[in-house]
Amino acid sequence: MDFTEEQLERYSRHIILKDIGVEGQQKIVRGKVLIIGTGGLGAPAALYLAAAGVGTIGLVDGDVVELSNLQRQVIHFTPDVGRPKVLSAKEKIEKINPDVRVLAFHQRATADNILGLIKDFDFIVDGTDNFPAKFLINDACVMGKKPFSHGGILRFDGQTMTYVPGSACYRCIFDSPPPKGAVPSCSQAGILGAVAGMLGTIQAAEAVKFLTGCGELLTNKLLIFNALTMNFRQARVHRAPQCPVCGESPTITTLVDAEQPVCDLKRPPG
Repeated sequence: MDFTEEQLERYSRHIILKDIGVEGQQKIVRGKVLIIGTGGLGAPAALYLAAAGVGTIGLVDGDVVELSNLQRQVIHFTPDVGRPKVLSAKEKIEKINPDVRVLAFHQRATADNILGLIKDFDFIVDGTDNFPAKFLINDACVMGKKPFSHGGILRFDGQTMTYVPGSACYRCIFDSPPPKGAVPSCSQAGILGAVAGMLGTIQAAEAVKFLTGCGELLTNKLLIFNALTMNFRQARVHRAPQCPVCGESPTITTLVDAEQPVCDLKRPPG
């Protein structure tokens, strides 16, 4: 594909990067990324992927904007309160970059629809805020052979990893959701708004790296950080032969919807 003069100027800071260049930017423009959840994580991820020029961005979210969202969900503005999040986000993406095609799905990702939602996309960003959704996204991406970025935040902490077929998946590390009520929700425990921005931006970077093939993805690694101390560390993880979804003898072969209203951060092993 040939870029117009306007596109060359818009994407010039990518194009001059030797690890991206014109060819890498072409890959970005041809790329298709699905963001499940347009809240604290999905909002900054969507903004940066739109600015980067990702050709097609899908948004999945069944919620509407609430006033308490605005402290961290930076794609939504005060006049958006009461509007579907996907429509609010779509509007901002199109204002940032009219080159981007936005597909808005005003619905929850469920066991019945998730395989259909992810099938036409190159990369999935998990921007959800509860364990059932995170395990569902993991299982669907493993079954559908789709790479995805996991992200979890709570209080001042964040964690993220990237899955590609053949690498460790989310269940390789955590196996199954915690007991109901074992982990507080963000509404109960709180969240520093900037933590969502930090982590969502990392997820956007992982998506761009996957599309372009540059750098090293966070595969077989769990990145953990605390914003109070600004301490970042990586924990090495491995694909588990006994993993119930990607292991040698999977016991999870169909998708199910779990009921467990808890937040999205589990403490890493060790």
